[in-house]
Amino acid sequence: MTIKQLTNEEFTEFANNYEQKSIYQTKEYAFIMNKQNFESIFLGLIDNNQVIAASIFLIEKLDGFKYAYAPRGFLLDYNNTTLLKEFTNGIKNFLGKLNVIAVKINPLIIKNIYNSNKDIIYTNPNFDNIFNNLKKLGYYHLGYNNGFEALKPRYEAIIDLNKPYYEAFANIKKEYRTKIRSADRNGITIYKGNQSSLKYLYLETQNKYPRDLRYYEDCYFFFNKSNKVDFYYAKLDINHFLKNLQVKYQLKVQESEKFNHDVIMTKNYNSKRSIAKKISLENQASEYRANLINATNIMSNNPNGVVVASILTIKYDDTIYMMMDGYDSKYKKFNSKHLLIWKLIEKYAKEGYKKFNIGGLPNILVDNKLKGLTQFKLNFGAYVNEYIGDLELITNNSLYFIYRNARPLGRIFKR
Repeated sequence: MTIKQLTNEEFTEFANNYEQKSIYQTKEYAFIMNKQNFESIFLGLIDNNQVIAASIFLIEKLDGFKYAYAPRGFLLDYNNTTLLKEFTNGIKNFLGKLNVIAVKINPLIIKNIYNSNKDIIYTNPNFDNIFNNLKKLGYYHLGYNNGFEALKPRYEAIIDLNKPYYEAFANIKKEYRTKIRSADRNGITIYKGNQSSLKYLYLETQNKYPRDLRYYEDCYFFFNKSNKVDFYYAKLDINHFLKNLQVKYQLKVQESEKFNHDVIMTKNYNSKRSIAKKISLENQASEYRANLINATNIMSNNPNGVVVASILTIKYDDTIYMMMDGYDSKYKKFNSKHLLIWKLIEKYAKEGYKKFNIGGLPNILVDNKLKGLTQFKLNFGAYVNEYIGDLELITNNSLYFIYRNARPLGRIFKR
């Protein structure tokens, strides 16, 4: 068995026939990262002229040193100790000769799977054996990180689409089903965008993702070549919302006036209960009136409506990936992102996709400042994969020693 540098086509052919894979293990992602100043190479393990294992390697220069990343790990069976050893020794030799000091991986090795209630529903019986084999082969585990400080998230939320879409809706938490219906009634409309409309996503996420608009455009451009990308955004129809508010306001005013009349006619206006209800009705009418004024102001500034949420998805094999998503916090109360995610669940379930990966999470079992994000995704009925985390393999000992001594504290890189 030997290591060989693969062409884009050779790597893609192997990846397409491999069951467990990610969008981060594609030629398209390599092209995107080339635009972010990374070199990329595809390496394969060859046996009898057949590729039996492969990986993408993204190489970055750090203060003159070359460091490699294999996002989401290698395309191989980690349970096969012989295969893992051959591939590890092969890439160490190959990358070491290129003066790459080390490679960092975060493979799709599942440790546990949790349901939306955070209960363990599956534990990988081979996890400890795989973990120990990796350590024996020289991989250094960088710890079970709890946040987003690693190469890729250690936890991912995934919605099962392999069911009728109405069952998927029933799996959504009742509170969120109410928000989805409310967004629909309030005039939130979903549109399919294109590369030129990615500015909406960038404006909503520029403080969330460490990427510029060009990165978004590159993602769309390269994945669109193979028809693997979709961009959808939610827009608030101010005119629809305003009319809806006007109806609600008039009904509330009529209800208040009728109540006042009925109380006076029965001479019951001094009772504490009547006074409390009267105040409540007047407060509700006042709130609707304030919302009307606010909606009118929004309409005057945005006569064609306003984009309030957006999502860029990648279609790969039987899985949909929510690669980037955002919303305008000024319009959070309209629940536009809830409706947008549901509409995508409905669409892709009808099209026959099996899974909807809605992105990374912090440790779901640890209370942290991102618990709102965790609960948001779990409320859609998602289950959660917990992976092994980041591992580092030294590929050039002498250069790595110099690098570590030059940078004694090191750092954890996020890509």
